[in-house]
Amino acid sequence: MKILTAVFVFIGTISFAQEAAYIIYTSSGKKTTYKKMVRELAEKDIILFGELHDNPIAHWLELELTKSLDAKGDLTLGAEMFEADNQQAVNDYLAGATDAKGLDSTARLWSNHRTDYAPLLDYARDRNLSFVATNIPRSYAAMVNKNGGFSALDSLSEEEKSWMAPLPIEFDATLPQYKKILDMLGDHATPDLVKAQAMKDATMAHFILANYSSGRFLHFNGAFHSNYYEGILWYLQQERPELKYGTISTVSQSNINSLDRENKGIADYVIVVDEDMTSTY
Repeated sequence: MKILTAVFVFIGTISFAQEAAYIIYTSSGKKTTYKKMVRELAEKDIILFGELHDNPIAHWLELELTKSLDAKGDLTLGAEMFEADNQQAVNDYLAGATDAKGLDSTARLWSNHRTDYAPLLDYARDRNLSFVATNIPRSYAAMVNKNGGFSALDSLSEEEKSWMAPLPIEFDATLPQYKKILDMLGDHATPDLVKAQAMKDATMAHFILANYSSGRFLHFNGAFHSNYYEGILWYLQQERPELKYGTISTVSQSNINSLDRENKGIADYVIVVDEDMTSTY
């Protein structure tokens, strides 16, 4: 409830200046409504919700969208924030075999899990929904980055390899988002860092498709993993181009009353949040 309280307090504060804490836009920059967004996303097979990890509006809307799509039936959830080798720990929590303390001791939870992701997991538990841990174990991604690229994973056991996308993965270093990583980090960036990012994207796409059969799959991930229809979505489309995909991104702007040019085209729907919004950590 703390996250919702923070959201409503700041909505009230910001309303004096901009009359809203957030506005939803289409890819082209046209204002739209939550209701219209839900209606159109309900027609998709797989939806990628790109969040800003510390943004309470994004986390609140993730839960609201989960409820809205669940009302239409046959919904599966998944998230970057849970690693594939922790799936059993997640399943045990969903089944009521362990509590929040037990989950914390058996899974590698993010530091903001209690405020930002526990509500999603609790909703899945209460509604008997599947919740898929889609990310590669972080230590394996670190191996790619620090130990020579994809070949560093060859030494892993078959069980360990089951917690990631099957090797070898397809990799396109020319994708703009991967090139952007190198540009942003400058001298600190290496080609292997981009390969680690690709390994995460490929693994999340792999587990989404491995657990999708019908209805809708709603996946939560950092916006960079799906912005500009790349990252996770690129891998999804390589494997299952016939499926219908929807994407959401979250951005922060000083003026939310129009979509900044650099934020146009990053997703089907762009949630623009006032940059003065409080953060969850």
